[in-house]
Formats: sequence, structure tokens, C-alpha cells
Amino acid sequence: MAFSTLPTPLYVLYQERDGYPTFLITVIFAAYALGVIVSLLLFGHVSDSFGRRGVIVVALLVELVAALMFVVWNDTVGLIAARIVTGFGIGALTGTATAHLGELHAVYRPATPGTANAVVTLSNIGGLALGPLIAGILAEFAPLPLVTPFVVFAVLLAVGVIGVIFVPETVDLPEKRPTYRPQKVTVPTKGRGLFVAAGVAAFAGFAVFGLFTALGPSVMSAVLHENSRLAAGIVASLVFASAALTQLGTGRLKLRTQVWLGSGLMLLGAVLLAVSVLVASLPLFVASSVVAGAGVGIMFRVAISVAVSLAPPEQRGGVLAALYLIVYAGLSIPVLLIGAAELWLPLTAVLLVFAGLIIVLIAASTPSLARRAGESGSSAPGH
Repeated sequence: MAFSTLPTPLYVLYQERDGYPTFLITVIFAAYALGVIVSLLLFGHVSDSFGRRGVIVVALLVELVAALMFVVWNDTVGLIAARIVTGFGIGALTGTATAHLGELHAVYRPATPGTANAVVTLSNIGGLALGPLIAGILAEFAPLPLVTPFVVFAVLLAVGVIGVIFVPETVDLPEKRPTYRPQKVTVPTKGRGLFVAAGVAAFAGFAVFGLFTALGPSVMSAVLHENSRLAAGIVASLVFASAALTQLGTGRLKLRTQVWLGSGLMLLGAVLLAVSVLVASLPLFVASSVVAGAGVGIMFRVAISVAVSLAPPEQRGGVLAALYLIVYAGLSIPVLLIGAAELWLPLTAVLLVFAGLIIVLIAASTPSLARRAGESGSSAPGH
């Protein structure tokens, strides 16, 4: 997961080297989301039938190939291809590794079931936070900033492949080879309006992640006049670290409380983002990443909880697949539109419109989610 966000502080270096517009950065970034979406639909569920360990090993090998592509083929076409390959690996890895961690924990640490959720959160969103931070440090202090981070992660991924080979399998493999089918995408027949509200909240949240991951360094350079690679990595890292820590710290709250807290933090984060670019304040921009990230972490867990509650067990995989399609659309489409708009409009104006749209989307989706949470009266499961 850290590898998937590793290029974040490096995009501006590619841009300076090759002289392409900000829009091309968003295309390179969106290529990753495309890879994830295709992989989720084709391979995200195959470990249920073919085993966890084998899928994880293959996914790590795909990530290793992507790391080597960044090293040897780093022109524009190569970057797009490497990001698509990265997305392919991550799409197969995330759900499989999450299930594997939970199953391993249930076997070897059954007395502490809550720890599994914490491990999953820290390894997933915490990994996303580590990528930009490590890349920022290496780009700032190590030689060859567009090569060294990927060589380091190629070694780490290779070690990961070797390690996973020795991890126990947790799926009982059938004697007869199972039939492969792509993942179904299902919208729940009951509560579609509520599912749409959950999808809108998740879309808005991942649009925030996409902004800070794809364009955060460009905003810091062009609007806030901060060109430090380390600073760019830290800011991108903070949005994910805040999401992870807030998920861990609020999991026992009632679902209704989580809805209002998450939406309030996202609204405040959007306001801080707008003010930060208006007055060109780096401290306010950093604060917006922390506050908005905290809200996204909570609202994403709420969205998953609501989607799961609407789906009967036999449709749960398909409903979650539909939600993840919305999530990765949120990660990619808004940043593509920002990059395209920036070709004709000042970046500050585009970011103000973006912040306003986030406010509208959260304000529109929160009441339905809060009503559902009030009816259930329970806390959301950890994700």
C-alpha cells in the first residue's frame, strides 16, 4: 500500500523534468485508479476459491514489476503504464490481504479479535500514509530521487514475496479446480437511496484523498510557494495518517455520532482548504489535510457499514464491489477534472470550486446516513 502512494511527491519532479502540464499528472494518477477498478472486478475475489497466499504472492510480484518499470521506463507513457500495473496489483491485494489477516488472527490470536481490525487499518491506510513520507525523505536526501525510492521498494517487495511464501494458507482449496467468474457488481434492491447516499459520501471522501495525493505537491509549489520534496511527502502522508488514527480512535462510537463527526470534519477540512489557497497559507493547507483526512476515514467506514447492512449475505460481495467502483471513481474523476480546468482557469479558482462541491456532496448525503444510523443505533464495524 505504501508503494501505491510512493510517487506522490515525485510527480512535480517528473513535471519539471519533462515540462508537461498539471493535467498530465492527473492522467498518470488516474491510470492507477483504472488499474485498481479492472483488477477488483477481475481478481479481487479469486482468493476465496484459489487461496489467499498465492494471490498475494502474484500481486506482490506485479507490484515488483511496476517498481522496475518506474526505474527503467519513466517517460510519460512508461509512468502511465507503471501506474496501471500498480493498480492491477493493489486491486488483487487489498481485499485478499485483509481477509487473510483476519483469518490468521482468528486462528492464532482468537482471544483478541479487535486487534485484527487495528492491524488491517494500520497496514492499509497507514501504508498509504508511509509511501509519500518515505519518498519525500529519499527524494530530499538520497541521490537519484526518481530512481532510489523505487529501487528501495523493489527490494522490500521482493522480501515480501519471500516472506508470504512461508505464511500459512487459510482457505481450504477444493480438489476440483474452481470455475473462474468475474466479480458481480450489485446495487441493493432495498434501500437504493441510502446506498446512493453512502456512495456520494465515499465519492467525496476519496476525491479529497485524490486531491492531496495527485495534486497536493503541485498546489504547494504553484499556490503556496513551497517546493520542498520532504514537505510535499509529509502533507500527503498526513491526510492518510489522520484517517487511519481517527478510524482507530472512533470505532466504538455510535454510528450516528460517527456520521455527524465525520461529515463535520470533512466540511471543516473543505473550508480550511478553500481559505488556505485564498490566503496562500501553508499551515492552513496542512491543517485542511489533517482535518479532512480524519473525516474521510470516519465517513468511509460509515459508508461500508451502511452498504453491508443493505445487502443480504449472498449479494455482499457485489454490493461492496459497486461501492468500490464509486470510491475509485471519486479518487480519479475529480482530479482529472481539476487538471483539465487548470488548463484554462487559475488553480486557486479551481480548488475553490472543488472545496464547494465537497461541501455540497457531504451536506446532501449526511442526513440520510444519520437517519439510518439512528435507526440501527449501533457502532460501525472496523474497516
